[in-house]
Amino acid sequence: MVCRHCVAAVAGALSDMGFHTAEVRLGKAEINAEELTPDKYAEIDRRLNALGFVRIQDPNTAIVERAKLAVIDHVRNETECRKNLSACMEEHLDMSYDVISRLFSAKEGRTIEKYHIAQKIERVKELLDFGNLTLGEIAFRTGYSSTAHLSRQFKNATGMTPTEYQRLNKSGRIEIDKV
Repeated sequence: MVCRHCVAAVAGALSDMGFHTAEVRLGKAEINAEELTPDKYAEIDRRLNALGFVRIQDPNTAIVERAKLAVIDHVRNETECRKNLSACMEEHLDMSYDVISRLFSAKEGRTIEKYHIAQKIERVKELLDFGNLTLGEIAFRTGYSSTAHLSRQFKNATGMTPTEYQRLNKSGRIEIDKV
């Protein structure tokens, strides 16, 4: 689940099935364990699949999903993006960055750093689309050391400068997970 609408969809599906949820948030739904039987797990899987979600059962996949959420939080939280990514990941997941990094690369076929850059570029695109911030303000909000660094990374990722992107006024961005 990557947005509040996803959380609401999962919470609604579980509620429709009669489950009492302790918590539903990005990447996690807690239900009373006494209510779960193999048949109910199968029904949950059918409902989640119909909504475009998959229940994660593999512990390593769960760690990778938690890592993705930590990266997204790191990119979207202005205070977090000032911290070192590896320190932030260790804090969020309470495990060694080396372990997280190896699991992530094995499961995703790319490094956490590449995923982080892709998320940052996606955030820059959103801020450019709003059109009310300067490139310097966007660089600051997204944790870049300078507008030149942002522009170089943006061009490497998209093939165009932030100014060219803004001029084209792209509204249909490609989802980051499709990259």
